Amino acid sequence: QARPLLVMLHGRSSSPDSMANKSIANALDDLGSRAPVVVFANGGDHSYYHDRSDGRWGSYILDEVIPAAIRKYDVDPRRIAIGGFSMGGFGALDLARFRRFCVVGGHSAAMWRTGGEKPQGAFDDAEDFDQNDVIEAAAKNPRLYGNARVWSDVGTEDPFRSADEELARRLAGERFTLWRGEHDISYIEKHADEVLGFYADALERCEPRLAPAAAD
Repeated sequence: QARPLLVMLHGRSSSPDSMANKSIANALDDLGSRAPVVVFANGGDHSYYHDRSDGRWGSYILDEVIPAAIRKYDVDPRRIAIGGFSMGGFGALDLARFRRFCVVGGHSAAMWRTGGEKPQGAFDDAEDFDQNDVIEAAAKNPRLYGNARVWSDVGTEDPFRSADEELARRLAGERFTLWRGEHDISYIEKHADEVLGFYADALERCEPRLAPAAAD
């Protein structure tokens, strides 16, 4: 049976190398044959993984990265997960609105309840924020991600904790975890075994008919 695919998105002012760290590698080694193929996508400095004036960042992930990974690694196109840290957590939760995934994960996801909270550079303008307002989209549709298994986690001292908790309240069936920690990459490194274990378990149980390879 072909292995599943996990697309991981890095945080702001960072690179794919920040996610491809020793903790993640060790967690994948521990999973053995259950480990998914992991692709670490490049989101630039502050793209937040959505189509905007300086590039079609979201389309790049959905229309280029994922199809290329399916071809190169011969993975099961019906069993795909997407997740990320900080900016990447936002990107994963935002992109999963436009394509059905088996599994969606946001780790210390950078979330804002209003456009006034957003930092400079995260969005082009107010209209761009409104088009990518994940919390508002969840408020309108608690089944935003269909039958995908959704996991989010955040640290007790993370500045995004409140917004992440609000998103979790609005989504139906989301698994939310609060761990001790702040907003830095060491947070996810400490919990690499739990996070990668979740993806592996969820991908094993994925119902392919509920997660079509093509965008909805």
